[in-house]
Amino acid sequence: QVQLVESGGGLVQPGGSLRLSCAVSGSIFSISTMGWYRQAPGKERELVATITSGSTTNYADSVKGRFTISRGYAGNAVYLQMNTLKPEDTAVYYCKDMMYPEVWGQGTLVTVSS
Repeated sequence: QVQLVESGGGLVQPGGSLRLSCAVSGSIFSISTMGWYRQAPGKERELVATITSGSTTNYADSVKGRFTISRGYAGNAVYLQMNTLKPEDTAVYYCKDMMYPEVWGQGTLVTVSS
């Protein structure tokens, strides 16, 4: 059974940084494309970034140049380094194993506010 556990969210001022982590278990992590989604209050869930098993990355235009997705094979983990945060980045962030579209973690809340 695939499990995704996100952590690292919190309250940060505009211009600040946060690093989100996601622990992955139960999947064939080494061949999975992993991603981060986010859902802001009153908005649809949106894809923020993806990383393939070969570490090819893609980003939404809204975060390009500010966010970096990475993966750690030793511990089956996925990370999202978020820099120069803006109030519009406020959302619940979810990691995703793209091989299991129906499986979601509990998410981690990021609030960007002064």
